[in-house]
Formats: sequence, C-alpha cells, structure tokens
Amino acid sequence: MEKVIAIVGPTAVGKTKLSIEIAKMLNAEIISGDAMQIYRGLDIGTAKVTSKEMEGVVHHLLDEKNPDDSYSVAEFQQTVRSKITEIIDHGKVPIIVGGTGLYVKAVLYDYEFSDETPPNDFEYTDLTNEEVHGLLQNVDPESASQLHPNNRRRVVRALNIYRLSEISKTSMLEKQEKRLIYDALIIGLTDEREILYDRINKRVDKMMSDGLLQEVDRLYTNNIHKTTQSMQAIGYKELYEYREGNVDLETAIELIKRNSRRLAKRQFTWFRNQMPTVWFDIDIENFGQTVSDVMNYINNN
Repeated sequence: MEKVIAIVGPTAVGKTKLSIEIAKMLNAEIISGDAMQIYRGLDIGTAKVTSKEMEGVVHHLLDEKNPDDSYSVAEFQQTVRSKITEIIDHGKVPIIVGGTGLYVKAVLYDYEFSDETPPNDFEYTDLTNEEVHGLLQNVDPESASQLHPNNRRRVVRALNIYRLSEISKTSMLEKQEKRLIYDALIIGLTDEREILYDRINKRVDKMMSDGLLQEVDRLYTNNIHKTTQSMQAIGYKELYEYREGNVDLETAIELIKRNSRRLAKRQFTWFRNQMPTVWFDIDIENFGQTVSDVMNYINNN
C-alpha cells in the first residue's frame, strides 16, 4: 500500500508548524485536510498557512474554491486521493494536515459515496431552498454545513437518507466499519486543555488584530450569504451576526473563542475514537523535541 502520513488534532494545537518541519525533513508535500481552507478569501479566520510560513514546502488544496461554492466530502476524497498518487509518483511523501476528521478519514479508508438515493423532491415543492436547507440543519447540521442551500438535489437527498434510516448521513458514514487503504501513519497532537484553550483565546485576539473583521467585511460586501457553506466556519458566522446587528462585537469575539474551544474538544474526541491515532504531547517551548519525537516514530514505522 502507498505510504501516507496524516497529522491531525484540535484547532490551534500546532499542526501547521509541525507539518512544515516534518515535510522539510522527509522531502514531502502537504495536503490541507481542513474543509474551510479550500476557500479563497478565508485566510485569517481559518489560520491558513502563509507563503512565508510554508518555507518552500508545496501545499495543496488551498484557495481552490470561491466562497459561494459548495464542497463535499466525496469531492475532497476524490481530489486528495489523486494528489496522493501524484505526489508519490514524483518521489515525495504526502502529508495530510488538518482537523476535519470525516474528510481525512474518508480519504484514508475505503468509504464509498453513492448518489443512488433518489431526491424525491415532491414533498418539498412548496418550500424554498432556504427552508429545505433549514430542515436538514435540524436533523443533520454537519451535512447541512457542507451543502449550499441552492444545491437542492443533494440537500433533499441527505434529508431522505435521514427519513429512510432515521440516522443522519454524517452518522451513517461515521459508523461504517471501514479498512485503511493506505499504509497510513496517523499522528495526533495534543496539549493540556487549559493551555490549549488559552492559546485558542489568544489566537482569536490575534486574528482580530490581523484584520479578521475586515476579511469578513469583504465577504459581506461581496454578497456572500451567511447560509453558504463557507460562512459556517467559526469566526465568520459569528462576525456575520455582528454585521447584521444581532450581537455586539465583544459578544461576537467571545462566541468565536467559545465555539473554537468547543470545536477543539470535539476534534480531540473524534480522532481519539475514530482512527488509530498515535498521540504526541506538543511542547511549544521545546518544539524541537516534539519534532524529534514525531520523526523517530515515523522513521521506526
């Protein structure tokens, strides 16, 4: 099987920094495993790696979609698998880096995505696209966040999966027993919860000082609607609420921090339970030791 490295873990734990150091040592290329970094214009709020931070390491799946495009886990799976083959054919090592668990798992395992379930739209003919999307949001919010309301066919299909099975499409995928199709080393990064939460809070403050509000303003004035898939990203949905006068700025910032902390907790739980992840405690003060520990594991496996 082809060799693939995945570096996963909660938001703000240090995945980007570690992956670049590892990539330089292994002559590797990095594939983003973040569902929101695919969008152009979502830079600060997604903590997208900058050209300077890349240090010459080639990165894939950044800035490939417009912010009003939809993007599915099936499309991600197909694109990333193609990239893996391409990178290996060039004699390099592919490293998937990100915190969108289902996306990463769908690449590494033999998931199959089928469009065989008929849309059966007749029950929703009196409803607008927004209203149908709202129904899906109620029963399967994760699928809803991945689908644009105007992609009515897929929205209805996801609704019908729930109606027929009484289980969401997301849960159905997560409960499938699947096998790895790559020789994958899945490396997880973690840190003490309070330290990580403090880092998250400080990162949000830095995002604001770096111009996150201005980034959101550009999207807002370019008529990117708040129901689009990209605007479900943390940092954007909260500031859209501020722009629409629903909350004040201080409240919006606190919501970003809170939602980011909650995301970190969910990510850690997901990776711990869903994939054979080998965990490393990250030491920001002695980062070289963390790099050394991870490289030793890679070299011995």
